Amino acid sequence: MEFVPQVAEPAPRVHLLVVDADQAIRSACAEIASSLGYAVESTGDMSQARALLRGRAADIVLVNLPYGSSSGVDLVAEVKKLYPDTSVIAMTASASVNAAVEAMRSGAADYLTKPFAVDELSTVLDRAARGHRNDAETRVLRERLRLSEGLGSMIGRSPEMEKLYRILSKVAQSSHPVLILGESGTGKELVARTIHAYGPNANKPFLPVDCGSFVPTLIESELFGYVKGAFTGANHSKDGLLVSAENGTVFLDEIGELSLDLQAKLLRALQEKEVRPVGATHCVPVKARIVAATNRDLAAMVEKGAFRKDLFYRLNVVNLRLPALRDRREDIPLLAAHFLDRLSGGHGIKFTFTDEVLRTMMRYDWPGNVRELEHAIERACALASGPALRLGDLPTQLQQRGLENDLEARQAAHGDAAQSASAIPIKTLAEIERETILDTIRRLKGDKLQAARLLGIGKTTLYRKLKEYGIADPMAK
Repeated sequence: MEFVPQVAEPAPRVHLLVVDADQAIRSACAEIASSLGYAVESTGDMSQARALLRGRAADIVLVNLPYGSSSGVDLVAEVKKLYPDTSVIAMTASASVNAAVEAMRSGAADYLTKPFAVDELSTVLDRAARGHRNDAETRVLRERLRLSEGLGSMIGRSPEMEKLYRILSKVAQSSHPVLILGESGTGKELVARTIHAYGPNANKPFLPVDCGSFVPTLIESELFGYVKGAFTGANHSKDGLLVSAENGTVFLDEIGELSLDLQAKLLRALQEKEVRPVGATHCVPVKARIVAATNRDLAAMVEKGAFRKDLFYRLNVVNLRLPALRDRREDIPLLAAHFLDRLSGGHGIKFTFTDEVLRTMMRYDWPGNVRELEHAIERACALASGPALRLGDLPTQLQQRGLENDLEARQAAHGDAAQSASAIPIKTLAEIERETILDTIRRLKGDKLQAARLLGIGKTTLYRKLKEYGIADPMAK
């Protein structure tokens, strides 16, 4: 896994197509965009615009929506259908707010209300260009990382994981105890299995035991075994895991949950290489490698007297600390692709991620780490209505993160414009929809049924939206 530095190539210019029958506005937009570094084409004819797009799909289309005509909205819908990666910005006159709403519904990413300032045009174009570049980089990264590999069943190529692989390749060849530290969901058992699989006794048993899921008496009998008649129900003798491993590996998960009494017995077993089964008067030799793991701070527990210092040092011969997923974000697309491929095979559907989902996953902190990522993708596949997984298919906390990302991006993009006295405030889609509904009802003298028909929505939907927007009397000023 050698890292080969590459010389950065200059970013390609963003291709912009301006469509507006008004020669003055079209020329002004093209000139401003060219001065900002865009590769610009322009036309005043919708048919010619379609011909230009067939020759080369534009990265951004800036299209005017003529008042009283659906030609602009039709072009928006056609562009998004044929070229879903193209960003569309609609331009409208102040009297055609309803057309702007329709354009946004058809797939336009943003809009400008004429007349607009140079700074406003620059801000909207910059926001669209950044989104286009981010989406393109995400797609390239996704395809490149899908072909990458980790170590054994472990996945990741971040610097943190590369360091872990180097240590594991050495640790696996020894027989020393290993202590794996890390948050829940970081893959501690997977690391333990990798150590075993790459060791000299890979053909021997790997025996995991969760120290936090049994009462102390059961853990003792699991680890050390018992003889017939040692307790009620012990109808026959049974070897413990430390004996039945037979030169294999015993993985003690959540070692911090062991009682002090059991800690003492485990320490003796590690030191003397023998155990005394429950109810027995004799000892049995053991040949097993111990790999322990915990998400707790054992050093702090030692200071408080909750964990034996001598056992801590005995287990801590080799210490591996696993990074949290938020500390190796570059591995998220690779892990996500791995889980998605596995789930696609199980469902018989070739699932894919939308760019919005990938961006959200990259920015989410993943408190549950890799386990949470796997469960989130599994849920999305179970709820998806098609092969493309969308933001709405993800768990609620990720949907919220996606909405916050979008809000933060818009606030950052509008930061300079909001401080400029010449900047025109941009209304939200909800505000535009509210104004459109009110304006339509008032023009029709309060006829809500006719208003619903003209707006292209059902009467029930109209009443629901009036309630959502807190409009008790649409005719009131």
